[in-house]
Amino acid sequence: MSSSRPPISEKALLILLAAVQFAHIMDFMVMMPLGPQLMRELNIGPERFSGMVAAYTFAAGIVGLLAAPFMDRFDRRKLLLFCFAGFILGTLACALSHTAEALTQARIVCGAFGGVSGALIMAIVSDVVPPVRRAAGMGIIMTAFSVAAALGVPLGLYLAQAFSWETPFFVIVGMGVITWIALWYYLPPIRDHLNTSSTLRGQAFWALLRNGNAGWALLFIFMLVIGHMIMIPLLSPYLVHNLGLPEKYLSFVYLIGGCLTLFTSPWVGRLADRLGRIQVLGIMIIVAAAVVLTITNAPPLPIAAILTLSGLFFIFASGRFVPAQAIGSLAVPPAQRGAFMSLNTCVRDIGGGVAASLAGYIVTTAPSGEMVNFHRIGYVAVAASALSYWLGTRVRTQDITPPAPLVS
Repeated sequence: MSSSRPPISEKALLILLAAVQFAHIMDFMVMMPLGPQLMRELNIGPERFSGMVAAYTFAAGIVGLLAAPFMDRFDRRKLLLFCFAGFILGTLACALSHTAEALTQARIVCGAFGGVSGALIMAIVSDVVPPVRRAAGMGIIMTAFSVAAALGVPLGLYLAQAFSWETPFFVIVGMGVITWIALWYYLPPIRDHLNTSSTLRGQAFWALLRNGNAGWALLFIFMLVIGHMIMIPLLSPYLVHNLGLPEKYLSFVYLIGGCLTLFTSPWVGRLADRLGRIQVLGIMIIVAAAVVLTITNAPPLPIAAILTLSGLFFIFASGRFVPAQAIGSLAVPPAQRGAFMSLNTCVRDIGGGVAASLAGYIVTTAPSGEMVNFHRIGYVAVAASALSYWLGTRVRTQDITPPAPLVS
C-alpha cells in the first residue's frame, strides 16, 4: 500500500466494501417494490417487468463470464474503481430514462458493470479474510442487503411516490459518487495474486474450468439463486394484489425485513463458522421452505400477518446466502479465486435472470389485478433450494491458505 494512503483495518475495509455493495443492491432492489408503479406508469405487464429485472442479471452474467479469464490479471483496486464508475453512469442512465425501452437498456449497463464489481468485492473479501472468519466476513458484506432493504428501499419508495419513479435512481447516483471517492482514497492495492507469473495466471482460468469442485460450487450457487430469485421480482405485486397489502405499506415490508437481517446476517455468519457452514445452510433452507410455501398459498391476510411472513422470508431466505457464499469462496485455491468469483457472480446473475424470466412465464395477471399461478413459484423455489443443499454437500474446501496482508 502506498505510504500516502492511510492504513485500513480488516473491519473498516469490509464496511467500505459493504458500502459499495449497498449501492449495487439498492439499485437492483429498488426495482422490485417499484413494480406496481412502473407497470402502471409505463403501461407494461408482469412479463415485461420481469424482463427488465432479467435484463440486469443477464447482462451481469454475460459480462462476468467474459471478464472471468482476466480477473486475476489486474490490481483489484483499479478494476473495482473502473467498474463501479461504470455502474454509477448506468444508474444515471436509469434516472434519465422515460420509456420502458430506455430503462431496459440502462438496466443492461448497470448489470454489466455491477456484476463485475460484485465479483471483485467477493474476491477481495476472500483475499483479506482468513477461512476461519470467512463466513463472518461475508455476513458483514451481506449487511449491505439489510441496510438497502431497511433504509434504502423505503426511502426509494417514498421518493418515487412523492416525486417520480426516476428519483430513487438520482439518489443512488449521488450516494455512489460519494462512495467512489471514499473507495479511491481508502482502498489499498490488492495485488498479491499478481505475484505469480503471467503464464501461471493465464493458466489459472483454464485450470479452474477443469476443477470439478468449482463446478459443484457453481451449480450449488445457481440452484440456490433459482430458489430465491424466482420469488423476488413479482413478490411486491403479489403482496398487494393477492394478499391484500395496501401499496402504501410496501415500504414496511423492506424496512422490517432489512432491520431484522441487519442483525441476523452477521449472526448467521458467526454461527456458520462455529457450527459448520453446510449444517447452518440446511437449517436456513428448511425454515425458508416453510415460509415460502405459507406465503405462496395464503389467502388474503391482515397487514400484521403479511409483515410477519415477509420478515421471516428476509431472515431465512436471504440468510441462506451467508453460509453459501462462504462455502463457494473456499471451493478453489487462491490462484483461481478472482476468476472463480467472477464466474460465481456470473452464475448468480444468470440464475437470477432465468428465475425472473421463469416467474414471468409462470405468472399471469387476472383482470382484477391478481397474480395467477403464484403458488407454483413456491413449489419451484422449494425444489430448487432442496437440490442446492445436496449440491452444497458435494463442495470441498480447497482454500486453506492465510489471507494476504492489507499493507504491502
